[in-house]
Amino acid sequence: MATTASGDHEEAAQKDRINPTVFYGSATGILIFALWTMIFTEQASGVIFAVLGWISDTFGWFYFLAVVFYLVFVIAIGLSRFGKLRLGPAHSKPDFNVVTWAAMLFSAGIGIDLLFFCIAEPVSQFLAPPEGDPGTVAAARHAMELTFLHWGLSGWGIYTLVGMSLAFFSYRHGLPLTIRSALYPVFGRRIEGGIGHTVDIAAVLGTVFGIATSLGIGIIQLNFGLNYMFDVPESTLTQAALAVLIVVFSAISAVTGVDKGIRRLSEFNMLLALILMLFVLFTGQTVFLLNALVMNVGDYLSNFISLSFHTYAFEPPSDWLNAWTVFFWAWWIAWGPFVGLFLARISRGRTVREFVAGTLILPLTFMMAWMSIMGNSAIDMVMNGTGVMEFGEQAMNNPGSAIYLFLQGMPWVGLTTVVVTVLAIVFFVTSGDSGSLVLSNLTSVLTDPNHDAPSWMRILWAAIIGMLTLALLMAGGLEALQGAVVIMGLPFALVLFLMMLGLFKALKVEGMKEDSLRHSMAGHLSARTTPGEGRGWHQRLLRAVSFPNHQQARRFLAEVGRPAMEQIREVLGEQGFRVELAEGSGEEEYLALNVDLGGEQDFTYQIWPRRASMPAFSIRDTHAGSNYYRLEVHILEGGQGYDVYGYSVEQLIADILDQYEQHLQFLYTQRELPGANTSMPGDPVKMGR
Repeated sequence: MATTASGDHEEAAQKDRINPTVFYGSATGILIFALWTMIFTEQASGVIFAVLGWISDTFGWFYFLAVVFYLVFVIAIGLSRFGKLRLGPAHSKPDFNVVTWAAMLFSAGIGIDLLFFCIAEPVSQFLAPPEGDPGTVAAARHAMELTFLHWGLSGWGIYTLVGMSLAFFSYRHGLPLTIRSALYPVFGRRIEGGIGHTVDIAAVLGTVFGIATSLGIGIIQLNFGLNYMFDVPESTLTQAALAVLIVVFSAISAVTGVDKGIRRLSEFNMLLALILMLFVLFTGQTVFLLNALVMNVGDYLSNFISLSFHTYAFEPPSDWLNAWTVFFWAWWIAWGPFVGLFLARISRGRTVREFVAGTLILPLTFMMAWMSIMGNSAIDMVMNGTGVMEFGEQAMNNPGSAIYLFLQGMPWVGLTTVVVTVLAIVFFVTSGDSGSLVLSNLTSVLTDPNHDAPSWMRILWAAIIGMLTLALLMAGGLEALQGAVVIMGLPFALVLFLMMLGLFKALKVEGMKEDSLRHSMAGHLSARTTPGEGRGWHQRLLRAVSFPNHQQARRFLAEVGRPAMEQIREVLGEQGFRVELAEGSGEEEYLALNVDLGGEQDFTYQIWPRRASMPAFSIRDTHAGSNYYRLEVHILEGGQGYDVYGYSVEQLIADILDQYEQHLQFLYTQRELPGANTSMPGDPVKMGR
């Protein structure tokens, strides 16, 4: 079976298509809900709050336990032997540097909400705590503990779980970059039917409502800012106009793709937020804020376990729980598929341990600094009576105004107000554009996880998000937004447990693969020299100092690689196996031997010419360039890191058989161990990329 690289990309792009069941099912449901909310506003509001009350009273404990389990699971995986596995083929490298990666995950994962809650939450917890006396030093410390809890490790554990699962199954095993792929070890091929459609629809609904809540919160805040600066009225009409503008800018940014619009806006956002935080730190009480930061971090870490399980069972402040902890846990869960898929999209090539550490520690570090500096500055204003008159009460009762009122007590209020407004708008766009991109991919069938859905779908989803945001604002503002998130977060919380089970089973298989290598013959050694050859060492030495050009590499594939694979195909074919040879050209030049093993995981052995820099000790004439070509071996898990150029046909056959026997040993181990019959699929060609 010959495959040309020129046709591969075009053919793959042509096969990318809409998933009609998921797209029309979710889009229709959202539009019906939005129209019902807009037309029958009072009825919709009553239903939302009734369902919210029932879920909060019945399942509040479940949200507490679930969030803790998610976090413990991802940390355990990161610290385990599986932490060294790459989210992609074994040879893959990250697409983005750490700074860019951190900026993108931060902007997509938190975004506009930090501006809204960095003042409103600490002040609200200080003046109206769930327990204890308000307005005291103890209340101030507990307010920051609660703020850190709601924005810290617990929520990012959800994002890490989804992102790690999707990246693992998509980039390491060639499955589509959708939520259903993470359930393959649990349901097998059934994920391609009704089960998969249901899971993806639940993910889409949770994502849409989560994004709509964030954008609605941001619109409330931005409306106040425009009223404060330019006397623009605070009204539904103004909020509708803002929603339209955000949709337009989000669609434009999403169309430009991850590498351009989303990446650049995220970096700009991160820089602007950092500047604002440092401004508050150095124009305020710097020493006090630094002392408070250290104290807040200590309080949070030392009380993390008790805070995570504190359900206020004996004196349940139900209204407070619904408005804060339960809402936040449901909100993080609802955002899970969106941010998780986006994190997976930008994290190909990182190890599991790097991914877990990065997604937990990098955002947490910035969040603690941001919330502590901004929150303690606001609490200090309330305690010492500085700044705006009745600042605390206004910030608590009108959260959208909180950061603008706070900045009135700081120097250069005109400039900082403009900065916050710009930051809010850009955060809007980064949330909207990445959200429309993710929703488009979730509702499409993409042949390659690196592909994105067409531009028209991103524009359509941006419009749907805007419509739903406006509908929820009309139904009751912030409370309706929070209620919708808690409701939609519950079904996806159950899906997350299935994702944990699927990832655990798949990683167990990876462990068996590694163990099988130790129990089979030492790979690659038999290919170094051929038994009986007196000059085997001589040939091996010549290989070590050979640096072939592209033409020589191609000649090796034709004169050694193909004959070796054809001989194996002939022998296996006589035994009844289906064996195919595949090859590519151009940018995806390779030679592959694929063995169909029936119902078990197939075997593939590939040789990919890879251009490498010429070493300094080379004595080859390099006037035509400073590169040479390595003939690298790839199997389903990715590149194996060694070069077979210079092997004879017999040596290459021996190396293929080494890999084949290791694969058979893995299949044997998998069959023998109870509960270990999870066979992951893989695209043999994609594994070489």
